[in-house]
Amino acid sequence: MDRAGGEARRLTSTPAIEVNPRFSPDGQWVAFTSNRSGVPQVYVVSREGGDPVRLTWYPAPSVVRGWTPDGSAVLYASGRESTPTGYMRLWTVPRAGGPSTRIQAPWGFDGAFSPDGRRVVVDRMSRWDGEWRNYRGGQNTALTILTLNNLDEVRLPNERTTDVQPVWVGNTIYFLSDRDWSVNVWSYDVNSRAVAQVTRVRDADIKSLSAGPDRLVYEHDGWIHLLDPATGRSERVNITVRGDFPWAATRWEDVSTQVAAASLSHTGQRLLLNARGEVWTVPVEHGDARNLTRSSGAADRAPVWSPDGQSVAWFSSDGGDYAMMVGNADGLGEPRRVTIAPSKMAWSPAWSPDGSRIAFVDDDARIRVVEVASGNIRTADVNGNAFDHLFFNNMSLQWSPDSRYLAYAKSFPNHFHRIVVWSVETNQARPITDALADAVNPAWDRDGRHLYFLASTNLALGSGWLNMSATLANPTYAPYVMVLRNDDPTPFGPRSDEEPAPPT
Repeated sequence: MDRAGGEARRLTSTPAIEVNPRFSPDGQWVAFTSNRSGVPQVYVVSREGGDPVRLTWYPAPSVVRGWTPDGSAVLYASGRESTPTGYMRLWTVPRAGGPSTRIQAPWGFDGAFSPDGRRVVVDRMSRWDGEWRNYRGGQNTALTILTLNNLDEVRLPNERTTDVQPVWVGNTIYFLSDRDWSVNVWSYDVNSRAVAQVTRVRDADIKSLSAGPDRLVYEHDGWIHLLDPATGRSERVNITVRGDFPWAATRWEDVSTQVAAASLSHTGQRLLLNARGEVWTVPVEHGDARNLTRSSGAADRAPVWSPDGQSVAWFSSDGGDYAMMVGNADGLGEPRRVTIAPSKMAWSPAWSPDGSRIAFVDDDARIRVVEVASGNIRTADVNGNAFDHLFFNNMSLQWSPDSRYLAYAKSFPNHFHRIVVWSVETNQARPITDALADAVNPAWDRDGRHLYFLASTNLALGSGWLNMSATLANPTYAPYVMVLRNDDPTPFGPRSDEEPAPPT
């Protein structure tokens, strides 16, 4: 499309994934990455369209990064010919076809040539999680200017920030960086070695950056913007896209293999299922499956039965922000919407046995409790580890049989979990297991007088799971029972085999 905006013209029309388009310096060709052959490879097509030409044939994936300044070759990254494990290096391949040539940079995930072609700015490392905001770990390495004839290196200033997607315009290198805690466009003057901030967005991060002869182009909040580096001013490009888009058309979908959550009714006659963003009830033996939500444009998640089996609650994005929906189990009537703000997302709902409250874990690792009748909501506790509900789902919210207490596994500063009991009446949370044992998965006895859980007393180094010392840990867990009342006897009385006394 024209950079002033307007109608976009489609260049490819295959079911393949085709990404990383890059214009040649003369604007006549577009290089891009496509997996139409099964493996991502480098292709080039005229800007007028037509049949793309494949340029790389090596079995390893090849990802387009740009062009040489004269437009004679495409720059791409590939893990080809790297051992003993694959890592990315930069290569060029002639636009007219032919063998590839490796740039003599030891590592190279991304890069861009200087205008004279004598130097290249290199981003050495890939990031396994590009959405990890404000990451400051070992994957962050400084962008490096490499002089090709003698391999001299100049590193751009970097304090463990994420500096990515460099482009070279004149004597300035532009790149994306989160050094002000949001991803913005920054510049580096090659002569003065001064770093300056170009954009100042504070909400959504800038996701991609490219450059032409006199403008930068970037994506922010789903829109494409042109940036004049001389003035620092940006303007959004208005784009019109027309097409049939069969991938977005309404269609029948078999969701029987996509079940994400299941819950058995209190009578055991029906299952409550979550599959592909819809909530269903399915008979165990006789009858038909029933779609309770019928909202294919929304994501409905984590359904749970009411204790009497007459109602169902779930979380839904229908209407914008996530909210709790409470509806009839037979699907008749409109469900009631209960706001969960300021929570943005929710997991692991647990309905109290008396039907009055639903507890869940939210995106800020808080345990929140909703009164079903009124919609009033309060925070019971805050977990000590944000990873628990994201990766392990092991807070295990469990109501006592009388609905007066909520038991769960909470992470503490030593990375051990303890079983905590929260009181509805006092709004107080109390840990009840030892601080030096890792206790998880609480379960109440139906008599309300005993609490069962799993615990490890040799977790040790394994508690820091994101830590190399954890690789040597081999923790074991065993079931435990806790007697909840001081006047109840232990279920395991002392036993001793003794010789019987002689008869009198």
